Amino acid sequence: MESIIQARNINRFFKSGSERIHALKNVHVNIKAGTLTILKGRSGSGKTTLMNLLGALDRPDQGEIFFQNQDITKFAESKRDDLRRRQMGFVFQSVALIPLMSAYENVEFGLRVAGYEPQKRRARAEECLAFVGLQKRMGHRTHEMSGGEQQRVAIARAIAHRPEVIFADEPTAQLDTLMGLQVMKVFRDLVEKERLTIVMTSHDPNIIELADTIYELQDGQIMNESESGIYGG
Repeated sequence: MESIIQARNINRFFKSGSERIHALKNVHVNIKAGTLTILKGRSGSGKTTLMNLLGALDRPDQGEIFFQNQDITKFAESKRDDLRRRQMGFVFQSVALIPLMSAYENVEFGLRVAGYEPQKRRARAEECLAFVGLQKRMGHRTHEMSGGEQQRVAIARAIAHRPEVIFADEPTAQLDTLMGLQVMKVFRDLVEKERLTIVMTSHDPNIIELADTIYELQDGQIMNESESGIYGG
């Protein structure tokens, strides 16, 4: 499979008071197109920091990150903004839906932000909500939906503008096992039916085994790369 993202010799430092923290240490990652990759590790291992770098939300202090063979670490901020808006989608632990909007309105608003063609927004929003199994809940607001339903709305919003990569930071952490697996089924369907690339963080063993590729982080370093999940061969 062709690589869509490559990270080479990534280092990231943060300051905590007078202390300098080496959050990522000489990290190398290769994300294959059309797969589900999970960054695994305990809190503080560096997995979220790495995902933010891969998703152009942050810059490394050292190293290079290539997206479709372009070094995005050299992009101007405006070009990075455009990359995220058009070619990437994001799903966060806190679903970040707009409470006063319905499920449909949240997805349609995401399309507006992405500059999607106005005459095609309604059909695309409805299509994405149907894909995540919420065609009958389109008119419901956040407080009228379960946590799993809210997260599926967030996924629908993330995929609506047809990105090439979805980044998801602990998307099942606030859900019970059943709801978490329902969300993961949506992710697997996106990989297998839509050929989307998904990069997510997790430390839940039930979730991790559903990945194609697993990178295990510890103290800012990649300790292991494996394809030992159900789908990884």
